[in-house]
Amino acid sequence: MENIGTGHWIFAGVFMLFFVGFLVWSYRKDLKLHKLHYSCSMYVLVGIIVILFLFYIFKRLL
Repeated sequence: MENIGTGHWIFAGVFMLFFVGFLVWSYRKDLKLHKLHYSCSMYVLVGIIVILFLFYIFKRLL
């Protein structure tokens, strides 16, 4: 860490800002497609969480 100077930190901060900005811009651009193709993804996520919870419960019981 002693070789990392102020310029490195400035570059990392600027790069992070541009990268996160690009990610936000890309996501907002594709938002219509996300709503069309991934409308039921919340049900899949809830299902996976319920299955993992059930595995946890059954493992505790046995």
